[in-house]
Amino acid sequence: MARMLKWIGLAAFGFSLTGCVAQDKYNALKLERDRYAEQLTAAQTEASTAKAEADVLRQQVNAMAQGGQGRDGLIQNLTSQNAELQKQIEEMNRKYADALNRPVGAGSALPAPLTNELQAFANQNPDLVDFDAARGIVKFKSDLTFNLGSAEVTAKAKSVIDRFASILNSPAASGYELMVAGHTDSNRVSNPETIKAGHKDNWFLSAHRAIAVGSELQHHGVGSQRLGVVGYADQRPIASNATTSGQAQNRRVEVLILPNTVRASSGVASSSSHKATPKQTRSTPRNNMNKDAVAAPDNRPVFNK
Repeated sequence: MARMLKWIGLAAFGFSLTGCVAQDKYNALKLERDRYAEQLTAAQTEASTAKAEADVLRQQVNAMAQGGQGRDGLIQNLTSQNAELQKQIEEMNRKYADALNRPVGAGSALPAPLTNELQAFANQNPDLVDFDAARGIVKFKSDLTFNLGSAEVTAKAKSVIDRFASILNSPAASGYELMVAGHTDSNRVSNPETIKAGHKDNWFLSAHRAIAVGSELQHHGVGSQRLGVVGYADQRPIASNATTSGQAQNRRVEVLILPNTVRASSGVASSSSHKATPKQTRSTPRNNMNKDAVAAPDNRPVFNK
């Protein structure tokens, strides 16, 4: 009996050892399987990411190819626009030169009734306006038409331009083309506030002031198809920039009344009875900028653009 019990105990012990070995092997295989599964998942994720990146790259390549064709078209279009703009500038310069080169002794550039009305207009506003009858040019003096360093038309100038617009819209003048030309003296724009307002140099300032006068004329009914606007900076002086009085003369906005009739544009007739609808919206006034002459501590003139 004792011997039998001994053999039963040994058998049970053997079975116990066999069970432990099988469990350890199972656990090891399970861990290995889990590790392979993790590796497979990581590989699948990397493959998916690589595919997505490849798709993005393919889209970028296609976009670049298509963009290349688009850029070629855009370049061609811009080149054509630049050529047209250059043509318009040359035409405006030619008209301006023709007006200035008209002999002084050749008489008035405009019909006598219109010349007389414009002369009376200038005589009524001598501090703000000059009229060159021989060339058909009305000159607005910048020092009174604008605040210092600004392209915002002053309140007084607006009322004068209103009266001027009524002359331009009259039957005697409504058929003529107009050119608005801005000019400055030769002093460099250096005031930070002036530059901050967008008048980076004399070219910008002269153009912005011409645009302001042209916009004011439009606001009072002068048709946009009649108007051309240009800025000449300090390149067309009418007096010496070596003196303060000469510089003041050079700071001006000219309105040239060209002795040729308005051409129809964009379906707008060139009839002398046409009047543009006054604009209802007005731009927000800019702050006054110090660009023109200001008093220095020792009372010498200082030009601070």
